[in-house]
Amino acid sequence: MKAVILAGGRGTRLSEESHLRPKPMVTIGDMPILWHIMKIYEAHGIREFIICLGYRSYVVKEFFANYALHAARAVTFDFARTVVDYHAVGAEPWRITLVETGDTTQTGGRIKRIREWIEDDECFCLTYGDGLADIDITAELAFHRQHGGLATVALVAPPGRFGSMSIDGIRVTKFAEKPVETAAGINGGFFVLSPRVLDYIDGDDTVFEHQPLERLSADGQLFAYKHLGFWQPIDTLRERDLLEKLWATTAPWKVW
Repeated sequence: MKAVILAGGRGTRLSEESHLRPKPMVTIGDMPILWHIMKIYEAHGIREFIICLGYRSYVVKEFFANYALHAARAVTFDFARTVVDYHAVGAEPWRITLVETGDTTQTGGRIKRIREWIEDDECFCLTYGDGLADIDITAELAFHRQHGGLATVALVAPPGRFGSMSIDGIRVTKFAEKPVETAAGINGGFFVLSPRVLDYIDGDDTVFEHQPLERLSADGQLFAYKHLGFWQPIDTLRERDLLEKLWATTAPWKVW
């Protein structure tokens, strides 16, 4: 099982932080948002990640290139043999593939570009690089396999500015990018997808939240997993500061 994380956007509403680094690399408790998301998935047994890069991708590459170095208790540099030995490495047992998906590619296009790293016969998880939740990924995966459709999206209570959904039981009957008054909830950003979902994406200019999800809904292939717990997007400095305070106290998304 793999988790795909969209980490290529500029994060213009968090410009105080993201003018120097991608929004997923903004820190909560000295660790990037991206790391927190990966820890959530790891808590549910998912340790293989595909990270879609774009804006200032080198920041993400340099973080992971040095991750084992910083996590090691000791490091031996043998310049004669050009060998580096890491001792007592405390890094997580993750397998991470960083994929350049373009600076201006839309969300759907980024997903389309990682097709060669997705297994043909296995569903995969997908999320954005700027939201934290105490979501039960294991239960969402079980829900996805039970309904047999192509796509599952986490349904969360709306703060008011995200793509909304109307549902009939568990089936999403309408997906709209802008909230509607009759909506049962909004897109919480934690998906489980069949590889066949990539056939709904035309190319780099495709916004995943527009035609692909709308068509999946119209085809009866999009199902809503209701998440009633903690969920918080990180779009503004105020939201980042809120999570920083929570990290120092309760940190409800810390399920590991």
